[in-house]
Amino acid sequence: MRSTTGRILALAALLGLALGVGAPAWVVGQEASPQRGITCPAPAGHVGDLEQPFAAVRYLSDDLLEGRLAGTPGERCTAEYVANEFARIGLRPVSPGGPGGGYFQAVDLTSVVNPHAMGGTGMNVSGILDGTDPDLRFEVVVLGAHHDHLGRGEGFGSLAKAPGQIHNGADDNASGVGAVLAVAEALAAKRPARSVVFVTFSGEESGLLGSSQYVRDPPFPVQRTVGMINLDMVGRLGRGPLIVNGTGTAAEWNQILDTLEPQHGITLARSPEGYGPSDHAAFYAGGVPVLHFFTNVHGQYHRPEDDWELIDRDGLERVAGLVEATLRAVADRPMRLTYLSGAGAPQGPVSTANRAYLGTIPDFAPVAFGVRLSGVTGGSPADEAGLKAGDVLIRLGSIEIEDLYVMTAALEQFTPGTEVEATVVRGGAELTFPVRLRERPTSPLLLPPR
Repeated sequence: MRSTTGRILALAALLGLALGVGAPAWVVGQEASPQRGITCPAPAGHVGDLEQPFAAVRYLSDDLLEGRLAGTPGERCTAEYVANEFARIGLRPVSPGGPGGGYFQAVDLTSVVNPHAMGGTGMNVSGILDGTDPDLRFEVVVLGAHHDHLGRGEGFGSLAKAPGQIHNGADDNASGVGAVLAVAEALAAKRPARSVVFVTFSGEESGLLGSSQYVRDPPFPVQRTVGMINLDMVGRLGRGPLIVNGTGTAAEWNQILDTLEPQHGITLARSPEGYGPSDHAAFYAGGVPVLHFFTNVHGQYHRPEDDWELIDRDGLERVAGLVEATLRAVADRPMRLTYLSGAGAPQGPVSTANRAYLGTIPDFAPVAFGVRLSGVTGGSPADEAGLKAGDVLIRLGSIEIEDLYVMTAALEQFTPGTEVEATVVRGGAELTFPVRLRERPTSPLLLPPR
C-alpha cells in the first residue's frame, strides 16, 4: 500500500502521465520464465498442503522472490504463480492461447512522475469468471489486489533503517492476493449472475501503474464495470476493526454492508472516501463505485519484518469470507450500483523538499476529529516528544487538525527546526507536547510517517 500523500502519483497516472507513450494493450506478456532465463521456486516446496488464502501468502513472501519488486524476476514468478492458480480454479484467460496462459497484461513501469520507478515491464494478471445470467453476464465486477512490493528496499518507499534487506510484504500485499484467490475459488464453485474479473496488479508501489493501465485498457469496457473491490493489506485483522473505504461511492454500499457486518461478526470502520493510496483510486476516477478493504497499518509496514509468520490466518479467512459475500451481493443484484461522484478527491502536488518531519504513523480508521496514531517512528521528533500509539492528534501549534489531509497541509506550513506544540487526546484528556520538527529523512518517495 502506498503512502497517503503519494496520491499525486496516482492522479498523474489517471491522467495518462505515469506510463510511457504506446504502453502495451491487452496482450500476453513475455515468454514463460524458463525461456527468459528465470527459474522460479516451485510452489509445492514452500506451500505444501496449505490452502488459499494462506498458501499465496506463504509463497509470495518467501525470500526467494526477493520482495517482488515490479519488473524483477521475483515479480514475474509471482505473476506466473497467480496465473497458474487462476487456471487451476477455472478462470478464463483474457488472451486465450497466448504465452503464459494468456492471463497477462504488460505494464510499462516507466514513470515521468516518479523518477525513482525502476522502469522495465511488469505484469498485471487477470482471469474471468463468466456469469450465469444471460443478460447480466455482460456486466462485470472487479476484485483486485496488487502483487508487487519493495524488493530489497533500495529504490523507494522502505522504512527500514538500512537498505538492502528483503522486504517480503506478507501483509502488503501477499495477503490481498491470497484473499483474491480464495474468493475466486468460492465463486467458481457457485457462479454469480454477473461476470467477475479477478486481477492482481503490478506497479502499485511505484504509483498505481498497473491499475491505471487496466482502467485505460480493460478486458471489459469500464462502462460495463458495475463495481470494484480492492484488497490491500488485509492480513492483520486481530480484534479489528476492518477498515472499509469508499462507502460514499455508491448509494447502496452502506445498505449492503449493514446486512453483512453482523452476519460475519467483523466490526467495520467505514469511510466514504473513494480516492486513496491504492488501486481502487483508478477505478473511482473512471466512474466505477469502489470499496477498499484494509486491516490498518502496523509497525512492520514497509519494513523487512512484514513476514508471513505475523499474518492473522483466521482473520484473513474471515475477511475473505466477507469480501466474497459483498462481491456476490453486487454481482447478483438485479440493478447496477448507483455511482456517486465527489467522495473525496485526489490530493494535489506535495513537495517534500522543505517540509517539516514529525514522524507519526497514522491509523487509518476514521475518528470524529483528528488523526489517531498507530505508532511513531523510533528516534523521530514525535517519539522524542513523547507521542505514542493511540494518541489522537488534534492540534499543531494553532492549526486545528481535523483529519489527515489537514495534518499534511499543516506540516507544509512549518520549516525544519521549528518548535511547535502538538496537542493530543490520550485517555480522554488533552495533553500538549513541545516538538522540534526536523528535516524529512532522505527518501525519494513520500512515506507514511508524517
